[in-house]
Amino acid sequence: MAAFQLPRFSRAELLFSAKSFAAAMLAMYLASRAGLPRPFWALMTTYVVAHPLAGAVRSKALYRFCGTLIGCVATVLLVPALSNAPELLTLVLALWVGLCLCISLFDRTPRSYVFMLAGYTAALIGFPSVQTPLALFDTAVARVEEIGLGILCATLVHSIAWPTGLAPTVLGLLDRTLQDARQWLGDLLQPAGRRADADPQTLAADRRRLAGDITQLRLLSTHVPFDTTHLRWTAGAIRAMQDRVAALTPALSAVEDRLLALEQADGALAPDVAAVLAQAAQWLQEDDAARAQSLQLLRRSIQALGATPQHSPWSRALRIGLAGRLEELVEGWRACARLRMDIDEGLQGALAPRRTAALGSRVLHRDYGMALLSALAAVLAICLCGAFWIVTGWPMGSAATMMAAVFCCFFATMDDPVPAIHGFLKYTLWSIPVSALYVLVLMPLVQDFGMLVVVCAPAFLLLGVYMARPAHFMAAMALLFGVAGTLAMHDTANADLVSFINSMLGQVIGVVVAARVTRLVRSVGADWSARRIQRATWRELGEMAGASQRQGAQGDAYAVRMLDRIGLLAPRIAQAGGSIEGVAANDALRDLRTGADIDVLQRVRTQLPPASAAALLGGISQFFRQRGRGRMQARPASLLPQIDEALSAVLGAQHAPSSASRSAVTALVGLRRNLFPDAPPRLAAAGQGASR
Repeated sequence: MAAFQLPRFSRAELLFSAKSFAAAMLAMYLASRAGLPRPFWALMTTYVVAHPLAGAVRSKALYRFCGTLIGCVATVLLVPALSNAPELLTLVLALWVGLCLCISLFDRTPRSYVFMLAGYTAALIGFPSVQTPLALFDTAVARVEEIGLGILCATLVHSIAWPTGLAPTVLGLLDRTLQDARQWLGDLLQPAGRRADADPQTLAADRRRLAGDITQLRLLSTHVPFDTTHLRWTAGAIRAMQDRVAALTPALSAVEDRLLALEQADGALAPDVAAVLAQAAQWLQEDDAARAQSLQLLRRSIQALGATPQHSPWSRALRIGLAGRLEELVEGWRACARLRMDIDEGLQGALAPRRTAALGSRVLHRDYGMALLSALAAVLAICLCGAFWIVTGWPMGSAATMMAAVFCCFFATMDDPVPAIHGFLKYTLWSIPVSALYVLVLMPLVQDFGMLVVVCAPAFLLLGVYMARPAHFMAAMALLFGVAGTLAMHDTANADLVSFINSMLGQVIGVVVAARVTRLVRSVGADWSARRIQRATWRELGEMAGASQRQGAQGDAYAVRMLDRIGLLAPRIAQAGGSIEGVAANDALRDLRTGADIDVLQRVRTQLPPASAAALLGGISQFFRQRGRGRMQARPASLLPQIDEALSAVLGAQHAPSSASRSAVTALVGLRRNLFPDAPPRLAAAGQGASR
C-alpha cells in the first residue's frame, strides 16, 4: 500500500492564498467598522476578483465594479415601479438578465464580465428586496459600497504585496507564438526535409496550436493595460503584433499549397524555386543586421519567379502566386520583428510606437444564435423559479431565482453547460457540512474580529491554495462560495437551523432548474457547434465575395476571426474523437486561404475584365452562401473555366506584369487551388468547360 502523502503546494500558491485571505479579512474589518449591513459580501468579492496575476485582478476589479453599478441602477429603476406586480417584475428582471447575458456572449473577452455581472446583480439584489421595495435604494447603495470595498482591498493587496506581473506570461506566450510561426516557415523553406522527417499529424497539431496561441494571446492581452509593470506601455504594440502574426498564417498555408502544386505540375521542385527557398531560409537564420543587408537581394530573387516565359501558363501562374505569398511572408516577418523590438523598448519604460492600427477583439467569432438561446434559457429558468416562489409563497424562493440567474450566466460559453453546473452543484453540496459547522457551531462562539480571523483561516487558506490551480479552481470556488454564502446569514441575524436548511434548499432548487432548462433549450454537442462554426465561415466568405468593393482591413479581420474559429474547432474535434462528419481541420485552413484570396481579388478586380470579375465573384459568393445554408456541397463546375479564363487573360495581358496584376494572379491561383484542388495541372482553354 502506498504511503499517505500530504499535498504539496508551491510558494506561489501559498502566497496567493495568503494575499487573498488578507484582502478578505481587511475588507471584512473595514465593512464592519463602517457599519455596512452585509460585510460578508465584501469578503466574497475579494475572492471573486482574486487572480494569481496582479493585472488580471485590477481588470476584473474594474469590470466587476462597473457591472455591479449598472446592475444596481437597473434594480433601483425596475423593482419599485413593479413591486406590486410580482409576475411582471419577475419577467422584467429575467429579460434584463437575458439581455445582459446576450451582450456578454457577443463580446467574448474579459470585458464581457461587465455585462454578465450587470445582469445577475439585478437578480441578486432585486428578488430579495421585493417585499421591502422602500428600502431598495439603501440596499443597492450598500451593495455597491460593500462590493466596491472588497474590490479595493483585493486590488491593493494583490498590487502592493509581492505582485505577480503579466510580463512573463504574456511575453512567454508571444515568443512561443512567434517560434511556432518561425518553425512552420522554416519547414516550408526546406520542403524536402519537412516531408522526410516530419509527421503530417504533428505539423497539423502545430498549426492548430499556433491558431490557439493567437486567440489565447488576444484574450490575455486584454489585461495588459492594467498590469503593474512597464508591460502596460506595450499594449498597442502587442495588439498590433497579434494581428501581424495572424496575417502570416494564410500566407504560410498558401505557400505550402503552392509548393505542393508545383511539385504536382513539374514532377519535382524546379531549380529556380529551390534556389529561392534556400535563399529565404538563409535570410531567416541571419541576425538582424545581416538580414537587413540581404533583404533587397531576396526581394529581387522572389520577384524573378515567373518572370521568364518558358514555363507553361499554369506553372508560371504558380510561380507568380508563390512569389506573391513569399513577399507577404518576408514583409510580415519583418513587421513582427520590429514590433517585438518595440515591446522590448516598452518594457524599459518607453512608450512603444503604434506602427499599425490594431484590430482589437471586435473581430473574434460571434455566434448570435447560441447567445440568444443562452439568454432564452436564463429567462425561462428565472421565470420558472419565480412562478414557483409566487405560487407557494416560500420565503426562500428568492434564493432559487438568484441561483438560476447566476448559474445560467456562469457557464453560458460552453456547448453543454450542464456537466459543469452539475459539478458545481456537487461541490456546493459537499460544502453543506462545513457551512453547517461554521454557521451553527463556530460563528456563535465568535466574540471579536480576532476570533473571526482564527475561525475562518483554516477553510479559507486551504481553499485559496487550490484556487491558484486551474485544475482545481472550479471545485475550490464552489466550496468557498458555499461556505462564505452561508456565513452571510449572520449579517441578517437569521443563522438558525430552519433558515439554514431553507437557504440551502433554495440554492439547490435554483441550480437544478438552471441545469434542466439549459439541457432542454441550449445544450448542444461538440459536433453540432463545429458544423455551426464552419457554416458561419462559409456565409462570411459569401459576403466577402459578394461585396461591391474591399472595405478597409476586411482581409486582416477575416484572418483573425478565422484563426479564432480554428482555435474553437480544434478542441471540439478532439472532444468528438478526432473527427466530425462534414468537418475537417484542413478545410478550415483552406477557408482561411480562400478568404485572403477573395480579399486580394476584390482589391485588384480592375485587372480583370469587368464582366469576368463580376461573374467569377458572383459565382463564388452564391456557392458559399448556399453552402452556408446547407444547400450545396459540390463545387459548381462552371467556376473552374471562369478562373482559368481570368488567369489566362491576366497572364497574357503583358510580359512584365505590374504589382496589381501579380496580385490578381496570386489570388486567382489561390482560388483555383482552394476550390478545385484536384483540377488538372494546366489551364483550360478559354470557353472550354472543365470538371472538378
